[in-house]
Amino acid sequence: MPVARRSRNFYVSDKMGRLFNGVRNCMELSLFQGHFIFGRLENLLFLITAIISGLMLLWPMVVRGGIKEIDTREAVQLINYQDAVVLDVRDDSEFTAGHLPNAKHVPSEKIEERWAELERFKEKPIVVIYRGGVHSNKPTLFLKKQGFAHVVNLIGGIDSWKRAGLPMVKR
Repeated sequence: MPVARRSRNFYVSDKMGRLFNGVRNCMELSLFQGHFIFGRLENLLFLITAIISGLMLLWPMVVRGGIKEIDTREAVQLINYQDAVVLDVRDDSEFTAGHLPNAKHVPSEKIEERWAELERFKEKPIVVIYRGGVHSNKPTLFLKKQGFAHVVNLIGGIDSWKRAGLPMVKR
């Protein structure tokens, strides 16, 4: 019998060779299956998860209508270094109770009538201040439609300005 005469090392290496051939065949089979992106359940679940994650990341931008929002630190930088115009769109009573220094006041519901007052500021950045907690994109979107170059909303409105301890004036 030729198998009985083989040395132990040769028998082991022959056994390992068959084992490696089996592993290689399994790998070829799984590689072949991997070519079909929708063929495996794991790939399909991954694809669905990636699509849902992407949509969740884009949702806030879609809801805001592409309006940029800035925090108080960025607003102060715009006002101090780029001579930004502060536009307060709150009601008259809220404005007289306290507003930012040098703020222009045009109530949100009158922006379409009075936007011409802001025409000379078309090329300057405009920081829109609204009542905290109540976010209205109407003035910002309207100004963008009228050709204003750089219009942004203050995140948190006047409440975030107060919380930061930044200057306010009363009329």
